[in-house]
Amino acid sequence: MIQMLVRRPLLPLFALPLLLAPAPLPAQSGAAPYVVAETGQGFGRLQEAVDAIGDGTGTIRIAPGYHRDCAVQTAGRVAFVAAEPGRAILDGVTCEGKAALVLRGAGARVEGLVFQNMRVPDGNGAGIRLEQSDLSISDSLFRNSEEGILTADDPSATLTIDRSTFSRLGRCDRGLSCAHSVYTGAYGRVVVTHTRFEKGSGGHYLKTRARAVDIRDNSFDDTQGTATNYMIDLPAGATGRIANNLFVQGRDKENYSALIAVAAETRDNSSRGLSIENNRASLPQGIGRTTAFVADWSGDPLAIGANELGDGIKRFEKR
Repeated sequence: MIQMLVRRPLLPLFALPLLLAPAPLPAQSGAAPYVVAETGQGFGRLQEAVDAIGDGTGTIRIAPGYHRDCAVQTAGRVAFVAAEPGRAILDGVTCEGKAALVLRGAGARVEGLVFQNMRVPDGNGAGIRLEQSDLSISDSLFRNSEEGILTADDPSATLTIDRSTFSRLGRCDRGLSCAHSVYTGAYGRVVVTHTRFEKGSGGHYLKTRARAVDIRDNSFDDTQGTATNYMIDLPAGATGRIANNLFVQGRDKENYSALIAVAAETRDNSSRGLSIENNRASLPQGIGRTTAFVADWSGDPLAIGANELGDGIKRFEKR
């Protein structure tokens, strides 16, 4: 059953970021590439800076340039911050065969960094592998990798993504499980705001098993996507809201049957009252196919309000 909401005018979308880093310089020679802000101590390797913070709290300022480096955080609360936003690039090196940053401390923050060219044998090479605790990401760019962000399960934690860009990510090949631009396990809450998803190369743009979601004021631009699937996949169901987003489905789809999928795999989470409103969605002109804006396997009463849907897009489909 679907709860009908009173139609009201769509809110304007916020301006959305497309982080295009200026041409960076090589990592600075002479100066330490990683500095712990609280002590002023510099380090030649990112892991050394993380270890210096240990189980405390600290901020690592990362110099402009390409850094073929990675780190594992096992304790403490660490902020990884670009000294110049968009110019500090973690390029092509992963730790533990997982990601440039493997995070399993007490909490982390990432600000202004670029992650690119991450690939590993199991096909899940990511900019960030989040294994526990809260993580806040802002003003960062994830591109040209198998996955942008991949998490384990932490039902007590929150992942927050704001003002960031995910480009040329995802894959479904080599007989391996698919990778996605963002894929979270059973986190307590996932918040994604003012963020751009584009040019996917397989899988879903945002797939999350979180119990609660807040997905607002984002752009999902699939016009240059290749063999992509859903824009938003909530495979175990979720409560919360999906609001004020822009969706453009591309032509080259592995699965074009829906833009938003609810509980397509399991019903582990309640989806009762999931609010989906004030979004805009369209298909390519002359594509000659139909799709569902929301496809629901949960059977729970969703709160689908006013959404501006283009030709060929059905408001809702029960599956």
